[in-house]
Amino acid sequence: MRGSEALRRQSFDVRPAKGLSRVKSAMRPTGPAALALWVIVAAVVVKLGMHLVAAIITPYGIHRDEFLYLAMGEHLRLWKMDFPPAIAILAQLMRHTVGVSVGALRMVPAFFSAALVVFSALSARELGGGRYAQALAALMVIACAAFMRSGALFQPVVLDQLAWTIALFALLKIGRTEDPRWWIVLGFAGGFGLLVKFSIGIIGVAVLVALIVLPERRWLGTRWPWLAAAIALVAGLPSIVGQIRTGWPAILYARELGAEQLAHVSVGGFLGSQVEMLGPAIVLALAGLWEIASRAQFRMAALSCIGALLLLLVLHGKGYYLLPIYPVLLGAGAVWAERVSDYLAHRRGQITVRAALVVVIVASGALALPFGLPVLQPEKMARYAAFGPGDAVTTNTGQTLQLPQDYADMLGWRERVEAVARVYDSLPPEQRAKAVIAADNYGEAGAIDYYGPALGLPHAICACGSYWFFGPGELPGEVLVSIGVDESDLRVLYGDVRSVGRVDLPWSVPAERNVSLHVATEPVMTLQQFWPRVDPRAAGRSGE
Repeated sequence: MRGSEALRRQSFDVRPAKGLSRVKSAMRPTGPAALALWVIVAAVVVKLGMHLVAAIITPYGIHRDEFLYLAMGEHLRLWKMDFPPAIAILAQLMRHTVGVSVGALRMVPAFFSAALVVFSALSARELGGGRYAQALAALMVIACAAFMRSGALFQPVVLDQLAWTIALFALLKIGRTEDPRWWIVLGFAGGFGLLVKFSIGIIGVAVLVALIVLPERRWLGTRWPWLAAAIALVAGLPSIVGQIRTGWPAILYARELGAEQLAHVSVGGFLGSQVEMLGPAIVLALAGLWEIASRAQFRMAALSCIGALLLLLVLHGKGYYLLPIYPVLLGAGAVWAERVSDYLAHRRGQITVRAALVVVIVASGALALPFGLPVLQPEKMARYAAFGPGDAVTTNTGQTLQLPQDYADMLGWRERVEAVARVYDSLPPEQRAKAVIAADNYGEAGAIDYYGPALGLPHAICACGSYWFFGPGELPGEVLVSIGVDESDLRVLYGDVRSVGRVDLPWSVPAERNVSLHVATEPVMTLQQFWPRVDPRAAGRSGE
């Protein structure tokens, strides 16, 4: 009997049904299909191969955000960080293993991105998709420029995507099997997400709402959802304790982000960005949402995706914030596409439809690839971008660039540091011995910390964001070499301020295309006395 029941679960439900819609519903598989292992392995090889080639031929350097995360690793204090520590921990692991070269910074996130490919294929399998559905699901993630980009940058973004994806996959498993152990997986996904980005709260709230409003609320009468919540909180405790000990800077950062960047996001722009990011695959993503929403056992996952969308619309989130729901939705959409092609009675027609879908996805991915992987020289990329969507070269604050902002943020950093080194080396020995280097933003400070030691430079200080928490260092600041800092700001602390040049960087964002260099002496107070006055948390509380 048990064997017969297992076989029935692996087969199609063939109860009589009237009408095409009921026939389609009846032909839905009720259990997972066979694992297309070699298809998934091949997809992962293709994914990693693309990133490896891009890492080898890229004409771009390290991204400004990557400099910050590397610096956070050097200043790692697990229980007292202003930012979830996973990315800093990973930076330190890299530093002591594979190193922090451009190649390593491109390939490490690529492995996490490859995991998204695997989970998309596994989601298709979980919904009953066969070899074609699993392959199509993997292909759509590979061909998506947005997933290429997140997998090519050493940022928390790809880790956040993986945390959401595992959580949604666990919901699929809970819905189909009712195996309570998947709540534990969901808890660990939430805890991992808390260590990565606080945006895990978006999907967390959406899952909670779905659990309450659907019949699955019966689970609340068991220990499993509560155990999942406890696991998430315990695993993510370093992030929470860090916020408590540093005065909740995440609230300040969220307020600044909302005022400077999210204020430019409209509902139409957010929804339009989904189409731009996924291309033709957006159709199958929507079909995938319908696929899981129309199956009672999977509705918790579907409602969680819808809830995340609505929350992001209310909060004016950036378009890419919703990307983590798509690996699962694309897996479901691939199952839908496979089933639709199965309805075609003629074998040749089925093959034609399936091949056409693959061609469309591959072609769209090829066209979008330069926007996903930094492989074209800036001049060529600027010409290519001129024919692409306008949002692809629009900054977070609404300005239009020649290049995508991420690409602009990968250029000119070594040149900045070399300019600082020339000024530093020009100082008399007695001044150089007590000179401090200050930067206006974390990109400049991080670049100095990365490239500077080889040029004989000390680490930089910067009174912004995470860098403020690193402190002003031990020297009192009798001599200050600055890059990007306004002269008026320097005169607040120094009696003598000399302009010693500028660095012209035409591919950078407008505010950083022409940055100033100064040498300041005759301080009115030490840096240690001055530092509390520029506490970003105090500025945020006072509304300055």
